[in-house]
Amino acid sequence: MMLRFIKPVVWLLSLTPFLYLLYAVSLAPDILGANPVEYITHETGAWSLRFLLLTLLMTPLRTLSGWTFPLRIRRMLGLYAFFYVTLHFVIYAGLDLGLDWSHLGEDIIDRPFITIGFLAWLLLIPLALTSTNKMMRRLGRRWKKLHKLVYLIGLLGVVHYIWLVKKDLLEPLIYAGIYIALMLLRAPLRSLRSRLS
Repeated sequence: MMLRFIKPVVWLLSLTPFLYLLYAVSLAPDILGANPVEYITHETGAWSLRFLLLTLLMTPLRTLSGWTFPLRIRRMLGLYAFFYVTLHFVIYAGLDLGLDWSHLGEDIIDRPFITIGFLAWLLLIPLALTSTNKMMRRLGRRWKKLHKLVYLIGLLGVVHYIWLVKKDLLEPLIYAGIYIALMLLRAPLRSLRSRLS
């Protein structure tokens, strides 16, 4: 019975950072500090990475706990990761660069952290487009192979953040540690599943 309420609650909680940013931009600009565009860009990027890591957490959580709800919300979390990454990119291209496409092209080519971030966003697009039940049925086994890209995307997101920050690395290294822990956790879980099957 409780499972019926989990999805709406997770959906609303996932939307909360976006609503908070809307509130800050429209009603409380002091929250954004001296450089509002930088603040919003950072926040949307950080939430992108958080949702990617939450998505990666769902399968180990299901395996370790026996709960079914993590797999029911995994797709939603992945789509929210795509939403925040897209918002992150749009804010950077639109507000920071003023939709100067030649400047954007130069940044993608010349600045490695932007190259990595842009690649992560591009790789997320096919995952978002194939996240429906209809696409799962149409792609069959290929769907699972395609969606394993999320492991690479998570790594790219962590590297993007580390290269962006350069000096105060504590926060990005925490995300890197969580990503590594999630990847290491998957190996024994795969071994356990193969022994049980």
